[in-house]
Amino acid sequence: MSSIKERQQRAAARARLERDMAARREAAARKRKNTWIAVSATAAVLIVAAGVAIAVTVLRDDDSDTTAAPVADTTVCNWTAAPDQGQGTTVDVGMPPASASNVGKSVMTVTTNFGAVDVTMDKTKSPCAIESFTFLAGKQFFDGTKCHRMFPGMLQCGDPSAKGDGYRETDGTGGPAYRYSNEYLPTTDLPAYPAGVVALANSGQDGTNGSQFFFIYEDVELSPDYTIIGKVTPAGLEVLKKATEAGHDGAFDPNPGGGHPKNDINIQTVAVAAA
Repeated sequence: MSSIKERQQRAAARARLERDMAARREAAARKRKNTWIAVSATAAVLIVAAGVAIAVTVLRDDDSDTTAAPVADTTVCNWTAAPDQGQGTTVDVGMPPASASNVGKSVMTVTTNFGAVDVTMDKTKSPCAIESFTFLAGKQFFDGTKCHRMFPGMLQCGDPSAKGDGYRETDGTGGPAYRYSNEYLPTTDLPAYPAGVVALANSGQDGTNGSQFFFIYEDVELSPDYTIIGKVTPAGLEVLKKATEAGHDGAFDPNPGGGHPKNDINIQTVAVAAA
């Protein structure tokens, strides 16, 4: 009898123990669940806070983008001091800005006694050369000068010493007190400089560009060593043909060639404006 009672007591004890263990497991599970919810909520708050911070930063950046002035792409220009040629041929008007815009186009208007010659210039190709011409035009550097040299198909201008009645005695070496390197050169087969092109004159090597340039009014076969700065409009090309129809005096033949234009071709003003 006693053994039966003992077995019943042990069974009851096991049952209580199992219930107690089940209750503990359930409590532990609830605790883990509550902890996970708390952690998740905290993480969610942190994520939201971070998102707000990012959103504020983006909004601030957007605000600054809309209020800040746009900055154009630029090219660094290396201006170097030019040797003084003497006889008043080098004219110091300072140096252009150290960088130049390389986007968009400009129009240079060269007003002569035969009419206006408009030149469309692409700043993506020769930004520093165009910056130089813009700078010099603003200094009235070309005003009152004469186109001092002519070849078949070419008219050279831009020497600041080619002024007045005695301009035919100048040696054609005048320019500003700085020089700069070549930029856009032709890559096509000869003639590399077709009618309408405007290119820089130099002393026969790179790094010697200054203020002198030449208008191409007929196709010319030249080595591709002269920086192209733009192209004359059809109306401007007609002005050039009229100005040069009298030919030249042959003063520079046979070497280096060409001569002074028989017609005095006066540059009254040069202006550069955005296209």
